[in-house]
Amino acid sequence: MTMVYRDYWALSQWYAHYSRHLDPENLFVVAHGADPKIHELCPGASVITVPRDKFTYFDLSRGRLLNGFQVGLDEVYDWVIRTDVDELICLDPDRYQGFADFFAQNPDRAQFSLGLNLAELPDDPKFMPGMLALQHRRRALFSTHYSKAWAVRGRIGLRRHGVEIRPRFIDAYPFSVPRGAYLVHLKFANGQALAESDTHRMQVASELGRGTPGQSWRDPDTRNRRFHDRVRNLPVTDWDEAEPQAFAQISAEPERERHTGVIRVRDVALNLATDLPGWFRSA
Repeated sequence: MTMVYRDYWALSQWYAHYSRHLDPENLFVVAHGADPKIHELCPGASVITVPRDKFTYFDLSRGRLLNGFQVGLDEVYDWVIRTDVDELICLDPDRYQGFADFFAQNPDRAQFSLGLNLAELPDDPKFMPGMLALQHRRRALFSTHYSKAWAVRGRIGLRRHGVEIRPRFIDAYPFSVPRGAYLVHLKFANGQALAESDTHRMQVASELGRGTPGQSWRDPDTRNRRFHDRVRNLPVTDWDEAEPQAFAQISAEPERERHTGVIRVRDVALNLATDLPGWFRSA
């Protein structure tokens, strides 16, 4: 399941990826405002429209809505996969035959991933309709920020890139980061789509009211410049060397916020750039 507002390129990538692995009838798209184009881009998926007329406590309100829907899906599914529309979960084919095999091997009630920011290089081709990001982009930066919880079973909420449980259970709650599960974040993989989505984010951030999104939405140019500076300046480390280093960082003891009940990967800088191995092209 995902939630979207006008991120059409990302939505097309999301639908192509998950419909191939999970079949369209098992996909749920929450449309933040009525938009017939979502139905066109996601034939066979269930599209649920919610009003787009309230921006106070934007992220908190959306999170509560999605957590409620997620708990409902848990009544009919063994697992619920939930990502942002620009996030693809990729499983190492040497470890897993697919999502069903992954969950059979990893039964803990919440699963985390190793995050990767996919980058667009100057010589990369521009996207045409039907082109898949994982087939036309190779450079990626490892990220603890996007090493997120992405699958749950039972009445577990997602919040601030982690899981939300009752605070009294937080010390003993298992933290599961299996090897071979990667969250590929597509925000920086398509410069044209990024410019369009940043326009919408700045509009939301400029709305009056409490709890609207923060600095990265109000000033995306600074965020984008910092990312592209890192892409240019970081040395490229071979995947077989960089991946174990990144995994060791994100699989260490997590942040356990006892006042909120949130468990999440510790957000530290991972100054590691790599080129994705060939299996990602068909992931």
